[in-house]
Amino acid sequence: MRNVKFLMLFASFALLASCAVVKQGEVGVKRTLGKYSNTPYTEGLRIYNPFVSTIVKVPVQTQNLEVELVIPSKEGLNIRSEVSILYQLMQRQTPTLLREIGESYERNIILPVFRSAVSDVSARFLAKDMHTSERATIEVAIRDQMMKLLDGRGIEIEAVLLKSIQLPASLARAIEMKLEAEQQAERMKFVLDEERREADRKRIQAEGVRDAQAIISEGLTPMLLQYKSIETFLELAKSPNAKVIISDGSTPLPMILDSEPSRNTTNTGTRIQTRN
Repeated sequence: MRNVKFLMLFASFALLASCAVVKQGEVGVKRTLGKYSNTPYTEGLRIYNPFVSTIVKVPVQTQNLEVELVIPSKEGLNIRSEVSILYQLMQRQTPTLLREIGESYERNIILPVFRSAVSDVSARFLAKDMHTSERATIEVAIRDQMMKLLDGRGIEIEAVLLKSIQLPASLARAIEMKLEAEQQAERMKFVLDEERREADRKRIQAEGVRDAQAIISEGLTPMLLQYKSIETFLELAKSPNAKVIISDGSTPLPMILDSEPSRNTTNTGTRIQTRN
């Protein structure tokens, strides 16, 4: 009875040891006596002989490999940078990758290829380009160079991202001074535009006043002036104050003699003197 229990326990242990679970986002490659199989396993429960075989599991999801390095520029400056390499293993070529490169494929092939590609590409650009829109061009160029070197290896480089760029202090200050000068020039351009618009506004206003005065002067005919003079004489005749009106027959010029009439005066006269 004791032997039966021992055999059952040994069988259960052997069964568990001979099972492997390949998770979603992974592939498994069976290695028997040091030789990799040509067919990868997808997710699920896989059974193998634990005495002579094992299942090597590698991720096929997008991986992020972060690297810190010094990038050379076209003018010979050394620029410190943090870079993210987004890559993915191609499922069908995973057995070949493990057979030819091994499980340390990041250290054995991805990093050396990346360092070679980034040195080759960055040497074609100026240091200041890495702080401008040229950064995207540099990233794409590095990726394309890596894909050319990794062709047929079963590794797909999705993107190369330059996350942090640390320029030399002297160059960084020179770039800041240039940007400040450009901003100052833009500010002065804005001020000049404002002054130009204000000058245009004043010129248009002056032209409007000039045109209005021209229209009024054209409408002031002698007959109209004489009519307005008669109206003025009539209004002055109604006033109780004593006054002298000097007129050339067309335009009255009143002169008030006493703004407050005398209390003893019952009638107030208006004298009109016409100059011929």
